[in-house]
Amino acid sequence: MVGELEFEKPVVELRKKIKELKEFTANSDMDLSSEIEKLEDRLERLESDIYGNLAPWNRVQIARHPERPTTLDYIERIFTDFLECHGDRYFADDAAIVGGIAKFNNIPVTIIGHQRGKDTKENIRRNFGMPHPEGYRKALRLMYQAEKFKRPIICFIDTKGAYPGKPAEERGQSEAIARNLFEMAGLKVPVVCVVIGEGGSGGALALGVGNYVHMLENSTYSVISPEGAAAILWKDASLAKKAAESMRITAPDLKQLNVIDEIIEEGKGGAHRNVDFQAKAISNVLEQSLQDLLPLTPEELIEHRYAKYKRIGQYTELEEEKWYAANEKVGKGL
Repeated sequence: MVGELEFEKPVVELRKKIKELKEFTANSDMDLSSEIEKLEDRLERLESDIYGNLAPWNRVQIARHPERPTTLDYIERIFTDFLECHGDRYFADDAAIVGGIAKFNNIPVTIIGHQRGKDTKENIRRNFGMPHPEGYRKALRLMYQAEKFKRPIICFIDTKGAYPGKPAEERGQSEAIARNLFEMAGLKVPVVCVVIGEGGSGGALALGVGNYVHMLENSTYSVISPEGAAAILWKDASLAKKAAESMRITAPDLKQLNVIDEIIEEGKGGAHRNVDFQAKAISNVLEQSLQDLLPLTPEELIEHRYAKYKRIGQYTELEEEKWYAANEKVGKGL
């Protein structure tokens, strides 16, 4: 199987054996149907056991799978009449972010998303899905345009992070990300975000401030990669698997913390095994999200977004007097 992962090998071997038996039966007089049926039952149980109990590091591997569907794959299957827009009107067009206008169930929408390449040549052109500041400024330009024409905004998140190179820093990478965060918080149209692969650091957050943030079952969303966290915590990037288990970066963990709103089911083995199924699952969630948001006024949409982020995490509210007392002690160095 193309692109098989280490933990999938038992499934791959069993599928291979079943295929060989079926070919042998077809080309001989022997009837092995009962043996094939037993193996298929065993395969179903094995798949349920492996894919139903994925460890965080397994989900990281699936999220990074080279064949995992990208923003353009979903645009092709979910939307109609897509017209891609280019350039930030300041510096250049960044191929690591795609965006434009389309129709979703005959509703005009603006779509923005990170875009990785399918091969080495395309990955180089798209900078492996790591945007420069002009990419985020292009996204913001499209958001302003959507707000002007009252179009809902749909963002697909899939990046290791914003490009950290010298040219990007010279052109204001941090400012571009910060401005997107600020402006997205106050947009007067519905904003729905979907994490479809890796949601890495500020590069992901710059498209991630929405009324709803959904996540594919085997995607990740975190402030830093497991390798980066392991290098900082234990001075050893090879401990990435241990870091992934500690960081709570998977969809089930983030749902529990109220960081995301809904987990979108993936087929067995990940989204790349059946792109049409995955596109339909995303489409269903987008449809429900827009049904919830379209009736709201601009003021209600902003309040809805504000309330969403207030619900994130677990915390205790101090009484006002206790808060001032605590801060007074800190100020005095006590």
